[in-house]
Amino acid sequence: MSTNLKVTLGIVAAALVALIGIVVVNRDDAPSPAAAAEMLVRADSHRLSTAADGKVTVVEFLDFECESCLAAYPEVEKLRAEYGDRITYVVRYFPTPSHPNAYNAAHAAEAAARQGKFEAMYKKLFDTATVWGHQQQRQTAVFEGYARELGLDLARFKTDVASAEVEARVKADATDGETLGVRGTPTFFINGTQFTDRPTYDGLKAAIDALLAS
Repeated sequence: MSTNLKVTLGIVAAALVALIGIVVVNRDDAPSPAAAAEMLVRADSHRLSTAADGKVTVVEFLDFECESCLAAYPEVEKLRAEYGDRITYVVRYFPTPSHPNAYNAAHAAEAAARQGKFEAMYKKLFDTATVWGHQQQRQTAVFEGYARELGLDLARFKTDVASAEVEARVKADATDGETLGVRGTPTFFINGTQFTDRPTYDGLKAAIDALLAS
């Protein structure tokens, strides 16, 4: 065997070892199915509907300032209107740092949740996203106006928005998403499996119907 061939084979072997090492590391980093299920839906996760039979659970990781989330929003609302409490629908925060008010919006939603108005604020933020979204200035006053419109205790809302507890709650959702492989928004999981097609009404409906029929 020539010296050049030995060197070549050595390089190939080293590359294969490195590749195997990467695969093993990635496999070790991936959560177990049980851990992934726990991370997808926490005890404090916001459920917009809850199915009594627990047969189908849809989880959406979203950013209120994300244009793709805004585009998916009417599709999701159409889906929710059709299925109601036949499915469990869960919303998780995944604000993108590049969006100037993504975290502020998530904090506003979480502060509203602490007064029992998560869904109302969720809808308000999406319904008005073209008004407050992608503004470089903090939209604090706008979100406080929404809180007032929704009949929230404004003083409590302001305190909660700025609290460490709300910040930690939002970041916990984002951390779960990162661990589960979420890289952008919106990202949907249906019964624990990531939905990789475009999140249209027809696409989501087809996946849900197949599970309901099984």
